[in-house]
Amino acid sequence: MASFLRTASRLRPAAARSIAFQSSKMTTAVSFPAQRQYASAAASATISNDVEQPFFPDEPKGPTVKTAIPGPKSKAAIEQLEKVFDTRSLNMMANYNQSFGNYIADLDGNVLLDVYAQIASIPVGYNNPALLLAATSPEMASAIINRPALGNFPQHDWAEILETGILKVAPKGLNQVFTGQTGSDANELAYKAAFMWRRQHERGGAHVEFSDHDIASSMVNQSPGAPQLSILSFKAGFHGRLFGSLSTTRSKPIHKLDIPAFDWPQAPFPVSKYPLDQYAAENAAEEQRCLDETERLIKEWPQPPAAVVVEPIQSEGGDNHASPAFFRGLRALTRKHNVLFIVDEVQTGVGATGKFWAHEHWGLTDPPDMVTFSKKAQAAGYYFGNNELRPNKPYRQFNTWMGDPARALLFRAIIQEIERLDLVQNTATTGEYLYKGLERLAQAYPSEIQNLRGKGQGTFLAWDSPRRDEVLKKAKTVGVNVGGSGERAVRLRPMLIFQKHHADIFLESLEKVFKA
Repeated sequence: MASFLRTASRLRPAAARSIAFQSSKMTTAVSFPAQRQYASAAASATISNDVEQPFFPDEPKGPTVKTAIPGPKSKAAIEQLEKVFDTRSLNMMANYNQSFGNYIADLDGNVLLDVYAQIASIPVGYNNPALLLAATSPEMASAIINRPALGNFPQHDWAEILETGILKVAPKGLNQVFTGQTGSDANELAYKAAFMWRRQHERGGAHVEFSDHDIASSMVNQSPGAPQLSILSFKAGFHGRLFGSLSTTRSKPIHKLDIPAFDWPQAPFPVSKYPLDQYAAENAAEEQRCLDETERLIKEWPQPPAAVVVEPIQSEGGDNHASPAFFRGLRALTRKHNVLFIVDEVQTGVGATGKFWAHEHWGLTDPPDMVTFSKKAQAAGYYFGNNELRPNKPYRQFNTWMGDPARALLFRAIIQEIERLDLVQNTATTGEYLYKGLERLAQAYPSEIQNLRGKGQGTFLAWDSPRRDEVLKKAKTVGVNVGGSGERAVRLRPMLIFQKHHADIFLESLEKVFKA
């Protein structure tokens, strides 16, 4: 162990110098002269006259495409991997040693501008020097090799790690956290908390002991010990692939086929017209229809909902938006019927929408009961504020790990990097700039960009494409890695370090795809 820690300590000065080097070079201004050649007036109209300081001046200046993707070296690696691992969902074979900042590399020397970021999961760039510094610290080494079973043997500074990291950015009104492993796990744990809370209230409080009938019936999966309760979710929503979370996932059949599921209710999510502000009256009527049906299900479903779970923006299901008024209406319904309100911020959280948490856009006066997180946090769990959401006895909300101090330390470093570079504001500013550029492209290519959406939501943007899969494939040939959602949507999930000059490169590349 001592040798390993000495090795890590030798790496830390190099990482620190890298951060200092990057910071010192940030004084170098980058501007984009008018004579730069663009594919057309539609793309060039997005050029900023502002002087922009790059966060990482040493990252590639643009994409490099040397071979078809996958190229020969990648094909060989894929063939080797296929022997021991299912590669049918493979997007590209990445070389992370050569990836940096906003750019992802492969084994054949291709370097792509990555606006998909591991399905929205990379927050501050590949091989970020600040994260390298955290990763090579003695604290991280100890957390990795002495991984504690946190419920039984928490490390001495676990409270300090939480308070200076995960809880430092807790949503307003939520001052506690239960940490987990993944986004699916975070939602499963939140559902369990909701069920235990509901039954605790029905018994008369935390002080009331379980009856003999409760105990015996639970062991044969019968009520009342295994109560006939539910979680209400929404059509096209996605909340994970474990059994409980999968029962609330409604995005694509391929996720659910052949898997037994709970008989839980599905409410309609508003089918909005875009841009939202141009169809305010129609969208308000649609949202009210959905709220009315949600209330009916809460009151009438045979297995009463203990909670309602919703994404601020339905991501996997097609990047579907609703107005803040809809979510305020949901909050009011859950209070009216004494049902918990769970906001699934696994994909929308940690700055992606120009707010640290997407539900900050709603203007709630009454915070959610629980907010789940993962992805860009590189950690997972759910925030809560009500002490009644703590189970009344130990071992009820429990597993071996109950989270991971190594990932909590990494999230703390991510938070520090977000604060150092003011990346939430950067995402809001860059998102506004990128949206305007996409509007211009939509005017020039109306058949290619339909239902553009995400205005005012940072870089959390999407549009519908009649040839979506072809667009995603051709984007790689012009140096861009981008993803899809739902059946027709192209979704953008760039990192928080994505800036205006990256947006220019993306827009120019996108237009090449449209012209082809």
